[in-house]
Amino acid sequence: MKWVNTSPLVRTYTFEEFCELPEPPNYSKVELIGGILYLTPRPTLPHSNIVSRLVRLLTKHCRSSQDKGVVYVPRAGIRGENTWLEPDFFYVSVETELLLKGDYHTTADLAVEVITNESAIYDRNTKADTYAALDVKELWLVDELEGLIEVRVLNGGSYESHVFEREDQLISTVLSGFSFRVGDVFGG
Repeated sequence: MKWVNTSPLVRTYTFEEFCELPEPPNYSKVELIGGILYLTPRPTLPHSNIVSRLVRLLTKHCRSSQDKGVVYVPRAGIRGENTWLEPDFFYVSVETELLLKGDYHTTADLAVEVITNESAIYDRNTKADTYAALDVKELWLVDELEGLIEVRVLNGGSYESHVFEREDQLISTVLSGFSFRVGDVFGG
């Protein structure tokens, strides 16, 4: 039996058509997965604060370790076949960057999503599965409400999951020597 993920009445878009769409009037984020449009609410201040703290931690690590990789922030994205994802931010190592061809990133070493109540199902399922299909090596799902970080590490085409709570030390598998106390991300 064949399962259909979406109604056959749903209009699908090519990447080129997606690029021609106007910005949503409420500044929501629009993403494209397999030709289907997904709209998520604009970030709140707590969401933005978490992203800022994580970007500062990662940037500090890259400077101190002389890591030449690049941290990309929105509106940068990762492109697949009729797919465009905009993580809250993502990291691409020098080695991965050298493998990429074209005008867009097609994968990343690390993608980070801060999850809110409104985006939880989409981020944990649809978007995470798409990151795995795009060979993103490590995905962090930062749960704003619960104060924990779920780290998913790509292994054989699917993710293995590890959950880190506030007092835990998160250690990245793709960024050698990068670790931090999870509670520091949530301001406490």
